[in-house]
Amino acid sequence: MRSFTHITSIPNNATATVGPVRFGVRWVDGGPPVRAEIIVMPFRETGSLSYEVALGETFPVGEETWRFADLDMKNADQWEVTVRRVDENEEMTPPTGRVWKSARLRPYGQLDEAQLTAVEQEIGLRLPPEYRDWLRRTNGAQPEVEHHVPGLPFMLMPERPLLGVHPQYPHVDLAHAQRVHRDAWLSPAWLVVANASGGLLVVAAREPHDESVHFLPESGMRGAFGAGGTAERERHLRPVARSFGYFLGRLTPFDAGDLPPARLVFPGDPGHSRHEEQPR
Repeated sequence: MRSFTHITSIPNNATATVGPVRFGVRWVDGGPPVRAEIIVMPFRETGSLSYEVALGETFPVGEETWRFADLDMKNADQWEVTVRRVDENEEMTPPTGRVWKSARLRPYGQLDEAQLTAVEQEIGLRLPPEYRDWLRRTNGAQPEVEHHVPGLPFMLMPERPLLGVHPQYPHVDLAHAQRVHRDAWLSPAWLVVANASGGLLVVAAREPHDESVHFLPESGMRGAFGAGGTAERERHLRPVARSFGYFLGRLTPFDAGDLPPARLVFPGDPGHSRHEEQPR
């Protein structure tokens, strides 16, 4: 077997065909070290093979050797892996891609079923399932530094966190936010989950199978309080993510948003060991 080309890029949720094989990528991990699970699917065979490799490592494709050569990672759900056929004694071309820096959030704790039910009764709606599960596990979360979704004009910060059940601290309490922020500007079809700098972050809360996250900028918060101007204000809502999980996957520390391309760390390089940010 001989491939028709020596390099190809594989986007998330897609495959790339090179001669007699297709490549896919099951997951990527920004590390360090940067890793990915690469799937090799020969057309003339019924099965497929998968290889977990670090950036720079090689894997077999029939009689050839290929390398995980680069990664360009916009966020947890948008990325592109580059693989390259390696000839004998070929040196590694330095990578140029960016590695997304995941959100640095400190959970406040956990909630039990009785607490979740109580807050639902207080705000008068059933929490969207995915958000409800996240709230159960975290009771909201405080950003360690300023965070944003690139391209959108809002910011979460330590003093403007993702809300939880904290009745003793109204400025970070979910039920208080519905009374003060949602009921003033939006209909009960929305759930305010953060009073961000620049506007409100809200989750769709009434339609089945719709847990999309939107942003209401301060420029859209105008007119008479209450239901009178709700329809007009809701026309200012801007989509952020199709679910709360996808929102967390796009949330980026602001101090990493506009930096030059991150250096991708290879196994054996200083700083290659795994580490995780832990809530304090």
